[in-house]
Formats: sequence, C-alpha cells, structure tokens
Amino acid sequence: MRADDALRGLGSQAAEAPWYHPTGNEVGRVGQCHANGLAVMLKGPTGCGKTRFIEHMAWKLGRPLVTIPCHDDLAASDLIGRFLIRHNGTVWQDGPLTRAVREGAICYLDEVVEARQDTVVVLHALTDHRRILPIDKTGETVQAAPGFQLVVSYNPGYQRMLKDLKPSTRQRFVAMDLDFPPADIEARIVHRESAVDDAAARGLVALAERIRQLRDRGLAEVPSTRLLVNAGKLMVAGIGPREACQAAIVSPLSDEPSMVAALSDLVEATFV
Repeated sequence: MRADDALRGLGSQAAEAPWYHPTGNEVGRVGQCHANGLAVMLKGPTGCGKTRFIEHMAWKLGRPLVTIPCHDDLAASDLIGRFLIRHNGTVWQDGPLTRAVREGAICYLDEVVEARQDTVVVLHALTDHRRILPIDKTGETVQAAPGFQLVVSYNPGYQRMLKDLKPSTRQRFVAMDLDFPPADIEARIVHRESAVDDAAARGLVALAERIRQLRDRGLAEVPSTRLLVNAGKLMVAGIGPREACQAAIVSPLSDEPSMVAALSDLVEATFV
C-alpha cells in the first residue's frame, strides 16, 4: 500500500457531513472515547455501516481521517514509514500512521485482523496511557498530538473461522458492537442512498431479513445494507426488481447452485 494513497484526505474536511443514521448512542460513545483519548474497536458484519460511521464521526469531531485497509502483506513499515533513496541521498518518509499521530488525525484501520500480528503490535503503545509511537529505524518516539484517535474495525463472525486478534490487543480498545439497523431505519437508509421509492426499499429490506436467517445454514456472509443500496440503484436505473436483486444480492453472496436457487426463490417470493 502506498502511503500517499492513505494520506490523500489528511488535512481536508468535507463540506457536508457524510450521512449516517444512528441506531443507538454510538455517536455519543465514540465522542466520549475521543475526548478521553481511548482507542475504539468497531465490531460488526460486513457492510453494516462501520466505515460510514467513522467518516461521519471524523467530520463531527472536526478531525482529518486516515483510512488504512489492512491485508496480509501490510508490514509495520507500511504504517510507520521507511527510508527512501533519492538523487540527493537517503531521506525518511513517514507512513500514514505516523502522519496521523503527528497531526492529530483519526486513524482508521479497516479489518485490522487481516494485518500480520507483528504489524498489529506496533499499535500497542498508542492504545494505552503512553500514546506514543516508537520509530525504531530513526530512534524517534512520536507523542500523539491532541485529537489523535485510533479506530479499528473487526468482523467477529467472519474472523472466528479464519483469524482473530490476540487478547493483549483486544483489551486495549473500547469495543462497540454494530449490526444491521432495524428494518424501518434500514429501509430509510436504502431509500436515501439509492433514491429507490419507499415500497421498493421496504421490499429489499424484507428480502435481506429473510436471507439473513440463513446465516448459519451454509451462507458464509449475509446481505449487507450496501448490497441493498446497490440493488436499489439498479432498480432506479430501470432494471426490474428481480433482475436487480439477482445481480446485486444473490450473485455476490454465493456461487453454490443449491444456495443460489434458494436465494432466487426468496427473491421471487418477495417481488411477486
């Protein structure tokens, strides 16, 4: 991951708040965590609004946001920085985490468990009372600037089958459980984000609720609110409800013939 990619938004603030519909007191809790310098772990299924929520909070708190997508090849140097060879010598370039620490930004590590364990360890000194980032390669210790906050996202249901965070890492965060919103709120979100009419939005949410009951019956991932929005956008563009749901919901969820058939039957029953 190029450091510049994660830093493009650093120091800029959107003119309008990224739209987010609260489902509880999550806005107030994260606001208090920010005021007290506490790191936050957002736990919840894929597509339930974790990223949009933290974008909204960064705007509300008036802090720049650095988003870092985590993956297997993410090394500590990708976060902290590295020496670069240039025509006039060797220079140090801060990574996105270091820049966020220096400038008091909110640093959001998306799906943190995907990162290597030796990479996650560099976060520890930032998540307790020290709030420091040691840079071994330069010998510098960076004190977190006022306003800095570390936020990570985590999908417990998915990760339980593959990877997990060490207890020593988990206990450094204030954890917040997010889930798909209640049906009436989710329908409002789908309507707002896709511009599909209210009846169609309610139909998409009803379909999602039926499919989500298959969570432990052979379906690895259930439909996210994001998928419903995608289906709504196709419908607004003139594609029929069944075809839109097949393309935006059924096909992304499974390739297994019997599961695809079952999901297709639910689509047919919902949009008769």
